[in-house]
Amino acid sequence: MIRGRRPKPTRIKALTGNPGKRPLNPHEPRPEPALPECPPQLSPVARQEWTRLTAELSKLNLVTHLDRGALATYCGAYALWAEAMEQIQKYGTMVKSPTGYPMQSPYLAIANRQAELMMRVASEFGFTPASRSRISVPPPEQLPLLELAAEKYEEEVVGVGGQNSSE
Repeated sequence: MIRGRRPKPTRIKALTGNPGKRPLNPHEPRPEPALPECPPQLSPVARQEWTRLTAELSKLNLVTHLDRGALATYCGAYALWAEAMEQIQKYGTMVKSPTGYPMQSPYLAIANRQAELMMRVASEFGFTPASRSRISVPPPEQLPLLELAAEKYEEEVVGVGGQNSSE
């Protein structure tokens, strides 16, 4: 079992200026930015969220076909969270148990669990203010995001005249 923090993707390290100054992984896969197809299993609410998010992520070249599952997870969690929140607004956070005693609404646990899942996936994609603050996106007139990261790889891995920078 691997210990310690989960490694950041090299693309994110390059965008944040590689604050740890550790060598970037030159062999990390760099998929082409692309808009994945919305999974048919998503509910109408989840599909709306999918459309909203993929539009924003594609503007920044931050979405690929490989991200489909993670985005679907986020959108599915969002739809369940929204449904649970509607029920909480309708019935309140406390409901009567079958025996007549007040108890916490089961929808509250669902909403909390889905919000937790959404936040975990959101930080991976830079949806939260804290995760966004660690990313620096180049102006639109510059090279696409992944090409900029590729240049950073080459600067880190290959020195002047093709010599390895560690030599």
